Amino acid sequence: MASAPPHATGDAVTEQFLGHRELLFSVIYNMLGSLADTEDALQEVWLAWSARHRTPDAAPVENPRAYLVRIAMNQALACRTVVTRRQETYVGPWLPEPLVTAEDDVAAAAERAESLSMAVLVVLETLSPLERAVFVLHEVFGFGHPEIADILGRSPAAVRQ
Repeated sequence: MASAPPHATGDAVTEQFLGHRELLFSVIYNMLGSLADTEDALQEVWLAWSARHRTPDAAPVENPRAYLVRIAMNQALACRTVVTRRQETYVGPWLPEPLVTAEDDVAAAAERAESLSMAVLVVLETLSPLERAVFVLHEVFGFGHPEIADILGRSPAAVRQ
C-alpha cells in the first residue's frame, strides 16, 4: 500500500488551516485588538500547526477546529502578556485599533462591524486574559462551557465562573 505523496499531505494541512483561518483571526483579534499583533500570532499558529504535521510519530488530530482554536488562544494569551507590558509604558488611554476591511458583501461587513464594536473591545480590556478568552469563545463564537474548558485546560465549573 503506497502512502500519499508529501505534497498532498502538506496541501491537506494547509487547506485545513485556511478553512479555519477566519475563525482563528477573529479569536486572536478579539483577544489582542491589534491587526499587527493578530497577524503575528496567526503566523505562530500556522507554524505550530504545520510543525505538528511534520512530526512523523504525532497522533492524528481528532478535531482540527478545536485544536487550532486552542493553539490560537494560547498564542493570544502569550502575546497579550507582551502587549500588557507594552501598554504599561504607554502614556495615555489605550484603545484597540479598529478592524477595517474592504468587503463586497455589505451585510457581512455590517455584521462584523457590529460584533467587533469599539465598546465591546473596551469592555474586554477590563477582563483578565483568561476571562477574555472565555468571554470571546462563548459569546462571540458560541462555544459551550465544556468545550471551552477542554480548549483552555480548565474545569467546566471554573470556566462558567
